[in-house]
Amino acid sequence: MINDTLLQNRLGHVFKDVALLRQALTHRSHSGSHNERLEFLGDSVLNCVVASLLFQKYDLIDEGDLSRLRANLVKQQSLYEIALRLELAQFLRLGEGELKSGGFRRPSILADTLEAIIGAIFLDGGFNAARDVIFGLYLPVLETVDPATLGKDAKTLLQEYLQSKKIALPIYTVIATHGVAHNQEFEVECSIPKLDVKVSGAGRSRRAGEQAAAKMALEVATTMLAKSPAAKRKSKARATQLKLGIATVQKEEVVAEKADKEKVEKTDKADKADKTKHATAAIASSSTSNTNPADPKSV
Repeated sequence: MINDTLLQNRLGHVFKDVALLRQALTHRSHSGSHNERLEFLGDSVLNCVVASLLFQKYDLIDEGDLSRLRANLVKQQSLYEIALRLELAQFLRLGEGELKSGGFRRPSILADTLEAIIGAIFLDGGFNAARDVIFGLYLPVLETVDPATLGKDAKTLLQEYLQSKKIALPIYTVIATHGVAHNQEFEVECSIPKLDVKVSGAGRSRRAGEQAAAKMALEVATTMLAKSPAAKRKSKARATQLKLGIATVQKEEVVAEKADKEKVEKTDKADKADKTKHATAAIASSSTSNTNPADPKSV
């Protein structure tokens, strides 16, 4: 028997018509009166309320970034993580086949059920009641959201960071599981071979464990690369290039100065040679004019 009261306390809404809540928890594999129409309604209400919440909270973010942030907050993974926090799996009404195949752990079923519950709350108590429940579910989420990353999860941020550094994507491996089947915790290792990084994280699902590990790996990778010798070598190489550039300029200036000096010296020598030549010619001319052939003494 489903404990309706426990779930209503977790949601923060007491149903006037409990049948709406039970329908919201019913998968189509269980009966014909299932939750898919409520899911459709809840999806629309959720988008509207989250948009309103973001509009109020982030008054400096433009329309495009608000849309991307909302999309990340209402996607299946985000809804699935909220459903895990509510321990929604224990309240689901599934058919025998879905129960055997572990449908109560499936992210799509849990996310769809949460939307159906929001639709049921809207029908039971109106828009304000649905808004209050959604605010209560999302305020803890918004405390950890960085608007600069537009709500991207840790795996996405790590992937984008490694790609920007031309490093191969990380490898995720489940290294342990703890707990009983309906309440398991997954321990996941995230490794980045090129950086020799291996860290682990844990979560109520494999996906949540991967996210926890990715967040830690991103912190380690950014710290390592910020302090890496490669960055220092790059800075040192730049300084060396500058020094070489200065030395080259200085050498060129010395060579040019030497060439100018040699040119001046050659000019001085040429001038000196011309003066000597003119002096010699003058002496020879003077000697010729002083010698008279008609003079008897000269015979």
